[in-house]
Amino acid sequence: MPLFRKWEIGTDAVAAIWKIEEPLSFFEQETGLLSAINNEKRRTEHLAGRYLLRLLQPGFPIHLIAKDDQEKPRIPGDEFHFSISHSWPWVAVVTDRSGPAGIDIQTWHPRITDIQHKYLSPAEQLLVGTDTKRITLAWCAKESAYKWNGRRGVEFIEELPIQSFTETENPNIEILINKESAPQMVLIKSILLTEFACCYIQEAKISACM
Repeated sequence: MPLFRKWEIGTDAVAAIWKIEEPLSFFEQETGLLSAINNEKRRTEHLAGRYLLRLLQPGFPIHLIAKDDQEKPRIPGDEFHFSISHSWPWVAVVTDRSGPAGIDIQTWHPRITDIQHKYLSPAEQLLVGTDTKRITLAWCAKESAYKWNGRRGVEFIEELPIQSFTETENPNIEILINKESAPQMVLIKSILLTEFACCYIQEAKISACM
């Protein structure tokens, strides 16, 4: 299937979403990679993400991707920063030449309301509301901020608090990342469609909030 969507983020970043309709063998052939993941669906998602990286950035050294000491996938020299997310059958990626990247995609699950207390404070739950799509977007937003930050051991409620969540069709969301000594505010854009929710980091700045 051709790309579902492709868009630019600022001047240095580009993102895309792909719907998987191809067999695992297609992605193995196109990437030249094999995966040791046992589950075939997860293997397909894994390689589809690599395929999409190279589709966005021809020559992207997908064979050099390795996790750093914080378990964040990177390539040597950080020529490209990148983030990959998948929620079958959708895969989303973003690459950025200038700095960290973060994206997350999630198909709908009606039970998301049952676990929202694990990642949303009572105040955040009031801000987001009771609609399951907005609750899913809140999860995607925090996941994209977590990936952008690239540090393990982040507490989603205490260290990734939502500061604003607009009432627009595709909400803009601001999250304050408190994990570092200098807190950073990230502006997150969202895509809200019938099939999925997707969030990605648009920009970040040092926050005056301490």
